[in-house]
Amino acid sequence: MSTAPAEVTPSSESSRDHAGSQPDPATAPEKPPPRWRWIVLAAVLGVVAVAILLSLRSKTRTAADLPPSVPETPDRVLRLKGTTEAVQARAILAPLLAGQQIGTLTIVHLTRAGTRVKQGDLLVEFDRQAQMRDILDKQAEYEKLVDQVSGEQAKENAARAKDETELKTAEDNLRKTELEVQKAEIVSRIDAEKNQENLDEAKATYDQLRQTFALKRQAAQAGIRSLEIQRDRGQQTMLHAQANSDQMRIRSPIDGVVVLNTIWKQGTLGEVQEGDQVRPGVPFMQVVNPANMQVRVHANQQDFPALEAGQTVKVRLDAYPEMVFPGKIDQIAPIGEGGDFSNKLRTFVVIVAIRGDDPKLMPDLSAAVDVDTSKPKAASGASAGTPEVPRTGSGS
Repeated sequence: MSTAPAEVTPSSESSRDHAGSQPDPATAPEKPPPRWRWIVLAAVLGVVAVAILLSLRSKTRTAADLPPSVPETPDRVLRLKGTTEAVQARAILAPLLAGQQIGTLTIVHLTRAGTRVKQGDLLVEFDRQAQMRDILDKQAEYEKLVDQVSGEQAKENAARAKDETELKTAEDNLRKTELEVQKAEIVSRIDAEKNQENLDEAKATYDQLRQTFALKRQAAQAGIRSLEIQRDRGQQTMLHAQANSDQMRIRSPIDGVVVLNTIWKQGTLGEVQEGDQVRPGVPFMQVVNPANMQVRVHANQQDFPALEAGQTVKVRLDAYPEMVFPGKIDQIAPIGEGGDFSNKLRTFVVIVAIRGDDPKLMPDLSAAVDVDTSKPKAASGASAGTPEVPRTGSGS
């Protein structure tokens, strides 16, 4: 039994094309781009156009419209290192006693470092028991010699009175015998010769007593003068002992602040204390005036040409970084000093005056001096007269 083929209709054929076939890319039409891409493209073109217009306007500006060019000068601060010192200071030395050989002196009273003192205030006192004993001994010797001089003077006065009496008696006897001789015309020859002999004897006695009187006075005055010389020497010795005792108490020569030096004492380095022993002549203390301080620095030969007297500086203390003092270069040594390693490397001493004071600003402190070498020297020197208020820490 045979079946008839199915009849294909156009509608069924078109449905198969839609169901099983894919469109050809070559023949398919392109989809238009989204709208936001056009917006982005327009914005980019607008920015480019504005940039081109601004560049064209800047090119059309003349040189007169431009601001004047200011040369840029880089700040160059030269830092120098040095040590603070006082312009007005007095060294205090352990006393050198006259006529005494003393190895060490013991401190029994000492003013603390940093104490403000006035002229005449007691700074230090050394043990002076030996000097007081010496004063008493020398005073006893002096008083003994004074008594001896007085005793010898009294003896001489008594002897002088006795000799004057004898001389007066001899003079009276001489005058009496002279009268007896004048009676030669009225007395016998024998009596006249006897009277003449008495006259010669009285005259010889008087002359002898007068010469002896002068020699006794000279001898007595020589003995008394010798005792007076010993007395005066004893007095000078007593005064020297008194002066040595007074030197054991040292008073401040000026108004200022007490600073204790670091010295070699009892096998170590350090500041003296009460009870320590110091050799005579050692400068163990100084009194400084903190109102006038300076810094001594050494500039090498490379930095020296950039320095000039009158330049303003800033001084910083290494021990107190928060403290800054204004100052200026006061002196510059014209001749350099040889270095430690080679004489060809020269250094120049520069003195920097500090303006302002502070209780912490003391001698022998390491300091840094900043010099602004970018400024012209003339301008720097002109501005040196303008004071700057120092910035100090809490202790100022």
